[in-house]
Amino acid sequence: MKTYQTNEIKNIAVVGCSGSGKTTLTEAILFESGIIKRRGTVEAKNTVSDYFPVEQEYGYSVFSTVFQVEQNGKKLNLIDCPGADDFAGSAVSAMTVADLAMMVINGQYGVEVGTQNCFRYIKKMNKPVMFVVNQVDHEKCDYDMVVEQLQNIYGPKVCPVQYPLQTGPGFKSIIDVLLMKKLTWTAEGEAPIVEDIPVAELDRAIDMHTKLVEMAAENKEELMDKYFDEADLATDEIRMGARLGLSTGSVYPVLCCSAATDVAVSRLLEFLSNVAPEVDDMPQPVNADGETVPYDSNAPTSIFFFKTAVEPHIGEVNYFKVMSGTLKAGADLVNIDRGSKERISQIFCCAGANRVQVDELKAGDLGCTVKLKDIKIGNTLNDKDCSHRFSLVKYPASKYSRAIKPQKESDMEKLMQILNRMHEEDPTWVVVQSKELRQTIVYGQGEFHLRTLQWRLVNVEKMLVKYEEPKIPYRETITKAARADYRHKKQSGGAGQFGEVHMIVEPYEEGVPMPDVYRFNGQEFKITPKGTEEVKLDWGGKLVFVNSVVGGAIDARFMPAILKGVMERMEQGPLTSSYARDVRVIVYDGKMHPVDSNEISFMLAGRNAFSEAFRSAAPKILEPVYDVEVFVPSDKMGDVMSDLQGRRGLIMGMSSENGYEKLSAKVPLKELSSYSTALSSLTGGRASFIMSFASYELVPTDVQEKLIKEFSVKDEE
Repeated sequence: MKTYQTNEIKNIAVVGCSGSGKTTLTEAILFESGIIKRRGTVEAKNTVSDYFPVEQEYGYSVFSTVFQVEQNGKKLNLIDCPGADDFAGSAVSAMTVADLAMMVINGQYGVEVGTQNCFRYIKKMNKPVMFVVNQVDHEKCDYDMVVEQLQNIYGPKVCPVQYPLQTGPGFKSIIDVLLMKKLTWTAEGEAPIVEDIPVAELDRAIDMHTKLVEMAAENKEELMDKYFDEADLATDEIRMGARLGLSTGSVYPVLCCSAATDVAVSRLLEFLSNVAPEVDDMPQPVNADGETVPYDSNAPTSIFFFKTAVEPHIGEVNYFKVMSGTLKAGADLVNIDRGSKERISQIFCCAGANRVQVDELKAGDLGCTVKLKDIKIGNTLNDKDCSHRFSLVKYPASKYSRAIKPQKESDMEKLMQILNRMHEEDPTWVVVQSKELRQTIVYGQGEFHLRTLQWRLVNVEKMLVKYEEPKIPYRETITKAARADYRHKKQSGGAGQFGEVHMIVEPYEEGVPMPDVYRFNGQEFKITPKGTEEVKLDWGGKLVFVNSVVGGAIDARFMPAILKGVMERMEQGPLTSSYARDVRVIVYDGKMHPVDSNEISFMLAGRNAFSEAFRSAAPKILEPVYDVEVFVPSDKMGDVMSDLQGRRGLIMGMSSENGYEKLSAKVPLKELSSYSTALSSLTGGRASFIMSFASYELVPTDVQEKLIKEFSVKDEE
């Protein structure tokens, strides 16, 4: 493969929901471009894209696949992205380094929830988009309906470039309103027959051509002037205007094809090579310091890593984008994120598992390398004259979690090593060893995402594991003031232990002052603060510790020990051993012994006094509540709302967004454990959701009683 210049390179992410036929389409593109001589199929498990065993097992794309084709003097770097929402992380990584998102639509179903999810990511990253309606040969395809749906959802920017003469099994011909020709495919892999548009289709074709020309002309003043003068533009001028419109996001072209029968795929490839924006048409990247970094092949070299794959017999394969300069084989670069040095001994261009070695890659190009020592996704390598750092990938938040452990306890260390390595391949597999819950938690995008992880652990790593429902990180607090005192006394020959602490606890609220006097059982306790310490707790909330001891009843040197005892009990709350929060503790009296008092005595006295006072202060359990947004078809709205209410969800609002209903609710985390599975079952996979932590709220009384009872039983066991 020759070395392509920056203005000859196009980076395209192939995205869309599951079942839209992205893998089949990429196979057809590779066949049409001559990269492969025979097309594989998903069913036969021999496609270029889905070459990992787990992908062949499930028949789904799990990882993004990078491949390059050469067309009309241009290099097209295409990235086939997984369609399932569970593997959105791979699609997000790919779109980060792509300059155009090619959204594949299933001609049977039109715009699906997966389409909407992808489009939200695309717009969030400010990437241009084009639509390709695939499976036009399916008997249920209604191309005109799909285009109308796209226009209703995404507005007047949606502009068809072609339409089929017939949908269903007889799909062989299209009317291309850019070329103003009829194209017919008679055999797989052969060039189409080009003819004049039939008279019966001419009025429709002229109308669509006029709209396309108007959209193209709006993107350049010279084109607009010519259009006003001549009422039309030449084919190359339409291409130029459409390319400018694509790069600025003002035009969403729509094309059609059948990837399975290879109809119109060659025309799609031609459109990409002629109209898709080149790297230097797009906004220049910005580094972590906010500086614009031009795609300049003569500048110092800087490369950004967006994907890592572990392949048998090879090890780690690291995929990168050249952000500036020219990367040459044998280059010595510095990892700006980790401080380590790396030698890029070999550079490859890719077509799935097949790689072609090249000598150099110019700014804007994509490639991969092997045998690096210390590279993670998101790292930047620079030469000595460069200090760029790029923070480009922003992954979606996790939506599903499970506690994981090996079937053999002795394998725990080995399991953690494997999980950490897998996290490097897919950063949306997040692994946390929770001290609070005493569990190892794996987070992912859905049940299928974590099932895929388990399949790889069992079948590839030969590590037998089991999943459990994760514990909920409850919190404990109090709702009224209470007092207690505790004397710790121990005598066992020689110096003993003695410490007595009198304590008041009350709920702490930011900005609410502490009273001067407290009353308990007809007694008044006057408070004279001598010192206040605010402890911001790692798990949220505060502990405010007040020293109000007068007359030297407790020496000041024992106060840190009392605070330590209180903190120990805060880490294991008296009700369910959960973290306690938002408590003000006032030590107002006590006793000490001139010989037997020491720090351990007052630590234990403080701990037990706090525990007794806490239990008398109307303690309550708090649970984490999440903001949940569900994107659901209107016909399933009632079912989804009822299900959320059955999960103790509080409906906060409803709105319409691009053809789908958006339902906002606050739902306890306890009720969201298997929500992704339930939602998919409830809506036939047509809905999706996002969730984010909102706050801690009091659990209902019946739930609290049940939790305390469950904890007591486990504690006794």
